Amino acid sequence: QEQLVESGGGAVQAGDSLRLSCAASERSFSGATMYWFRQPPGKEYEIVGRLTWSAETWYTDSVKGRFTISRDKTKNVVYLQMTNLKPEDTALYYCAADYGVPSSWPPGPNDMDYWGKGTQVTVSS
Repeated sequence: QEQLVESGGGAVQAGDSLRLSCAASERSFSGATMYWFRQPPGKEYEIVGRLTWSAETWYTDSVKGRFTISRDKTKNVVYLQMTNLKPEDTALYYCAADYGVPSSWPPGPNDMDYWGKGTQVTVSS
C-alpha cells in the first residue's frame, strides 16, 4: 500500500514560517487530490486544504492567505507552506491522498484513500 511520509514539522515562534513536505514512498500521486489535515491537541481532525491534480486549491478560512499547498510532480512531493504561524496552528499535521470525489464536504479522514503518520507543528507565542 502506498505510504505517505510527512516531514518538516517543528517548534517555532508565532509569526514564523514552516514548510511541510509529503512524499510517497512507493508510487506517484498521479491523478490524486492531495489534502492536508491537522489535529490540534485534544480536538478532532480538521481539513487544512486540498490541491487537485489540475492544481485547483481550497483552504479552510483560518489559514487562507497564510498557507499554500503546492506539488512537485517530478519529485512526487506535496508541500504545505505555512507563514505567519499562530499558536492556534499547533497540531499534528497529516497529508492524505484521495483518487475519488468526497461524499460530503468538507471531507474527513475516512474519505481518504491514503494517509500519512503526521508531523508535529508547535507554535509558541
